Amino acid sequence: MVERRPLFGIFCHVILILGILSIALPVWVALVATTHDNTAFATSTPLWFGDLGFSVFRELWSNESTYNNSALPITHMLFNSLIMALCITVGKLTISILSAYAVVFFRFPGRMLAFWMIFFTLMLPVEVRIMPTFEVITNLNMLNSFSGLTIPLIASATATFLFRQFFLTVPHELVEAARMDGAGPIKFFIDILLPLSRTNIAALFVITFIYGWNQYLWPLLITTDTQYFTIVMGIKQMLGVVDGVVEWNKIMATTIIAMLPPVIVVIGMQKAFVKGLVDSEK
Repeated sequence: MVERRPLFGIFCHVILILGILSIALPVWVALVATTHDNTAFATSTPLWFGDLGFSVFRELWSNESTYNNSALPITHMLFNSLIMALCITVGKLTISILSAYAVVFFRFPGRMLAFWMIFFTLMLPVEVRIMPTFEVITNLNMLNSFSGLTIPLIASATATFLFRQFFLTVPHELVEAARMDGAGPIKFFIDILLPLSRTNIAALFVITFIYGWNQYLWPLLITTDTQYFTIVMGIKQMLGVVDGVVEWNKIMATTIIAMLPPVIVVIGMQKAFVKGLVDSEK
């Protein structure tokens, strides 16, 4: 029998409402800001729509630049961010699932040492690794390129660990049955493990896509050519003052547009994402 505690229920609902407001209010302010001129936010923070409507979105989607000192339109920066996020996501998932497969299902000297070396990289902050990585990328002449944007970020100890934990739950009898049916390592991986791992792959796809989309520090370090600027970098560049006024309406509109791809990915893969997280905890 579940004990009813009204005060506890009210407290939980209050916390939930406050959490929703803390997330929704900044989005609301950003949406409202797109309908005001540049001077509205200089003195106050409007909480209701202005007179400009949503014309700023049409201006951003035109061929005009996102900010006055750049010739790069927002569509190009969105394309750069999409390429970067997808390459990082596919690379992370591919390398991680193959690494976990090798560690769990193959017997070779030093396999656990290899796994723990991968796992220990979780304890190294990005800031510790970023300058050595930058030096390597510079020596390989990969600055201002999509390969430089993506290759250093495709290794993932977290995804490798999660795939390994899932593979350890696969019954040994299933492995033996596949061998008796003549399935080799590649056939077993493609025909059995991949279908079993689809919810885990979906969950990690969402997480790694958002991770790749939100990257700022690494693209800032290795790109000096505006042709490789991502949308996050574009938002930062827009904070520059133009004629003494920050273009808050364009900044907020660009921010809302930049939010849409991750939101679409989360909504589109919501069921698989939640199921993958639940399965990972079993």
